[in-house]
Amino acid sequence: MAADNTSSVTEFILAGLTNQPGLQLPLFFLFLGFYMVTVLGNLGLITLIGLNSHLHTPMYFFLFNLSFIDFSYSSAIIPKMLMSFVSKKNIISYTGCMTQLFFFSLFVISESFILSAMAYDRYVAICKPLLYTVTMSPQVCLFLLVGVYGIGALGALAHTVNILFLTFCADNLVNHYMCDILPLLELSCNSSYMNNLVVFIVAGFGIGVSIVTIFLSYGFILSSIFHISSTKGKSKAFSTCGSHIIAICLFFGSGTFAYLKPPSAVPLDQGKVCSLFYTIVVPMLNPLIYSLRNKDVKLAMKKTLGRITFS
Repeated sequence: MAADNTSSVTEFILAGLTNQPGLQLPLFFLFLGFYMVTVLGNLGLITLIGLNSHLHTPMYFFLFNLSFIDFSYSSAIIPKMLMSFVSKKNIISYTGCMTQLFFFSLFVISESFILSAMAYDRYVAICKPLLYTVTMSPQVCLFLLVGVYGIGALGALAHTVNILFLTFCADNLVNHYMCDILPLLELSCNSSYMNNLVVFIVAGFGIGVSIVTIFLSYGFILSSIFHISSTKGKSKAFSTCGSHIIAICLFFGSGTFAYLKPPSAVPLDQGKVCSLFYTIVVPMLNPLIYSLRNKDVKLAMKKTLGRITFS
């Protein structure tokens, strides 16, 4: 029975991270711990921003959405990944695989553009402080957010349709812990240069436009910081952007290595390890980076904990 007109495969088997029996249980508990920290950290940050009115600013509006995106795409991947550590065969249906690919692509592309929006927000805050409330009005923030999710949806649709047109024959073992684009292209019977080109163009556009926006924003920010006469002012400006720069380096560094190198240059096993950074490590670290390095978030945490203790 065919899954659709182009494929004879109705289900895939996810190979997982490793096939060494002795590592399965330790890795299960390790990644379960990572996922728990990710869920608690991101939902905690979403709750803090929602409950504290002094955090209802453009910067925290985007941070709220970054936490939502991190929570969403880690939830699209890690629960199924954990199954590979405790089951002999981690089976996913053809439809389930395409659904996971779509939502993973949607949230990863959206993350790259939400980071760009955050960089633009910091540029306006530091370089044009007097125009900040006008430039980053609620209408502008909403427009930017619609753009973030709109581009994410279009990119995810392009990746998913690209894979839907492929034929999968007898072999259905995906050499990965999730339904990612490159392992599915390798598994297909008829993947072509054009299929690989679509992946390169969509990933290149997402990473390229985001990185250019971020570099331009931070170029202007650095130029503006160097013109600040007081040491205290410079320190405050650097601390405002520090956590954002750390998040950007982690996310784009691993993403660029995974998708913008030729498949022959990066063996799939190396690609799996690299993808751990942007699928699992980055969503876990983002709320820690933004909360531990941010005075406003620390203050909101103290206030919220104080309210809970008092009540």
